[in-house]
Amino acid sequence: MTRTRRQWVTLGLGAVVLAALCVTAAFWQWHRYTDREAQIALVEANYTSDPVPLDDVLGGPGDVLAPDDVWRPAVVVGEYVPQDTVLLRNRPVNSTPGFHLLVPLRTQLDGQDVVLVVDRGFVPLGADASEPAAVPDPPTGEVAVTVTLRADEPASDHDANQATVAAINTEQVLAVGATGEARAAGATVGAYGQLRTEDPAADTALVPLPAPDTDPGSHLSYAFQWAIFAIGAVGGYVVLWRRETRAATVTAGQLLADDDPLGGSRPPRTRRRKVDEEFEDALVDSAHPR
Repeated sequence: MTRTRRQWVTLGLGAVVLAALCVTAAFWQWHRYTDREAQIALVEANYTSDPVPLDDVLGGPGDVLAPDDVWRPAVVVGEYVPQDTVLLRNRPVNSTPGFHLLVPLRTQLDGQDVVLVVDRGFVPLGADASEPAAVPDPPTGEVAVTVTLRADEPASDHDANQATVAAINTEQVLAVGATGEARAAGATVGAYGQLRTEDPAADTALVPLPAPDTDPGSHLSYAFQWAIFAIGAVGGYVVLWRRETRAATVTAGQLLADDDPLGGSRPPRTRRRKVDEEFEDALVDSAHPR
């Protein structure tokens, strides 16, 4: 059956739309790949670098961590405020559910008091899944803490309750603490720290936080797959059009010819083709008119 012009136009438009969608998906995956590569490059450049004093990275209260300084290790000297400890929920470590302990650390930057939220580590769930098994105290008195600097996370839309939060956002963490919001008014920075070491060490160590993930993922391979799908959509339409239009050009006379209409020679036994029964009847009638 020969397709009509409208059918060919409809198929063509469908192939173009499908190809456009595939190209869009390919570019989306490509951008995700390049963004991920940039993140990995930043981790590899900063995470293993030598620790620097905190005031080399942050200037004072209200300062925000620069994007190029994310994952950089820094040394902070100050005192923990254990009564303002807050639990970070829904953040498993090594596929184990539990809580992170977020503790404000009082220090100074450029001679001014500053509070830095420190993620001291992970504790597993207790018998009641709504609480951790234990909340070990941080070291008392002055402590030298080496942290991995991270940018403040966006504030969570989930309500903070019972001294727990769903994101490490300095303002939200301090607001949940017993006295943190009042104590740190005007003395915060746009950053937090992930604990590496404490000197002196705490009596009870927490589960340390894992190193950042540097797996690039499958974004690049997905981008190539979508590009191939786009080529296949257009190529499939062209192949179908050529095949059907070429078949339509084969005439009845060519079908009765000894030579193959597509250019090859027929085998000896097939060169004499039997004609259609109605064609034979027409020949007989013309030779013997009634």
